[in-house]
Amino acid sequence: MRHNKKFNHLGRKHSHRKAMLANMAISLIMHKRITTTLPKAKALRVYVEPLINKSKDDTTHSRRVVFSYLQNKYAISELFSTIATKVADRPGGYTRIIKLGNRPSDDAEMAFIELVDFDENMAKTEAKKTRTRRSRKSSAKTEAPAEAPKAEATEEAPAAEAPAEAPAETPAE
Repeated sequence: MRHNKKFNHLGRKHSHRKAMLANMAISLIMHKRITTTLPKAKALRVYVEPLINKSKDDTTHSRRVVFSYLQNKYAISELFSTIATKVADRPGGYTRIIKLGNRPSDDAEMAFIELVDFDENMAKTEAKKTRTRRSRKSSAKTEAPAEAPKAEATEEAPAAEAPAEAPAETPAE
């Protein structure tokens, strides 16, 4: 029975699990995205999000607390400098887990876990989707914006000439 067992032991003893999660957290911090099995990704999310939250407060105490978990000074400096500045206004949810399917060799569920604010691909695909949606509505609407910049360009040229002509007309009147 699993009464009152709140986290996945991942088939490992405490020291092995602690070392594995620390190494995976260091890799996630340094590379911003790692591929692993789905249960490990879910366990890593629970492990690393409090550390990222702690890094928002850059004090000696918080650095020492995070260092007691990670034991890697390069990861600590990356976490407190780069990552903490990007996630400063985010209230939580610093990681994203995306399922990749099953591994061919042992049919394990695979996923990659990534830091949300460091994924440029998701930002690019969202921008592409908004552009394609606008162009799919109708062909007449896509032609109208193409004509509008031409009209703006022709309006700008006379507007630039108009101030030069306006002072000349004012003294003549």
